Amino acid sequence: MLHKLLKKMIQPAAGVMLGMMTLPVMAADVTINLGWETPPESKLGILAVKFKELAEEYSEGSVEVKLRCCGQIGNEETAFSAMQLGNVDAFLVSSNNLSSNYPLIDVFVLPYIFRSPEHMKAVLEGPVGVEFAEGLRQATGVNLLAYGGVFFREVFSVKQPVDEIGQMSGLKFRVPQNQVMIDTAAAFGAQPVAMAWSEVPTALQTGAIDATDNGLVTIRDMKFYEFAEHLVRLDHIAAFVPLFMSDQTMAKLDDAQKEAVMRAAAEASAYQAEIIQSGEDEVRAWLRDEGGMTLHSPDRAPFIERALTVQDNFAEERGEKFKSLIEKIRAVEG
Repeated sequence: MLHKLLKKMIQPAAGVMLGMMTLPVMAADVTINLGWETPPESKLGILAVKFKELAEEYSEGSVEVKLRCCGQIGNEETAFSAMQLGNVDAFLVSSNNLSSNYPLIDVFVLPYIFRSPEHMKAVLEGPVGVEFAEGLRQATGVNLLAYGGVFFREVFSVKQPVDEIGQMSGLKFRVPQNQVMIDTAAAFGAQPVAMAWSEVPTALQTGAIDATDNGLVTIRDMKFYEFAEHLVRLDHIAAFVPLFMSDQTMAKLDDAQKEAVMRAAAEASAYQAEIIQSGEDEVRAWLRDEGGMTLHSPDRAPFIERALTVQDNFAEERGEKFKSLIEKIRAVEG
């Protein structure tokens, strides 16, 4: 389904640009290089392609977005710092990879901090999300244009099934270099192994790790079903991959172009979210029927109990701002 959608989305803008050639140029042309790590047909590619289409349309061709997939201009571990320096224009970076740049974002990574997709949407699109984005911009000089579509991470294991929390014990579980996710894996009884995402396929096949987690579409698109036998639905960590842009790039845009870019980001994010949410059951069924994975849905109550301890520990360790954000999220209805 995603491949068909992308084929329809990636249409040349030659007609629009030809029409622009006959009009007086009202603003300097600006080129934005937008990077991300995964393939063009991935869920990040959906957002990127739609953003390009809309930004160029709404700016009447005065903004050009060049798509740089597959780590062409960096990776998630380094891209945010590069945007702070102005060396990268824009990048899609997972929320869990931003801890060292803006530690407050770890609140969003806490296990079961969001009660449901509806709760997460209400938080990110409401006053809490707006306030967070502005605080990030002021502290880092990087603009959060859109949070992106929401998905929940699901565990995939090479050989070990997980039908109850006790089966997590001793499992070598890959996590990013993120202390919240390290502590969460340990709280669930696993043995956390921190490593870069690019190392995961080889590590799973060689036995360096037994399991890890990610979104369903990523599990399918990167063909993890070829060597991971088990898919475990925990929905323990909510994930999103915001679209960021450097202050230096934003400064090149006039007011009309900024409005066009912000509108495009918001609409592309909503478009991606709709596709992700509508296709999850289909992807899960595909992984079972075509990918040959065995599906597991353990009782979440023991996981949630341990997750609340992780939340409370970080609230005490990270200070008043961290604790206050947790309380604001908990207070949002949804």
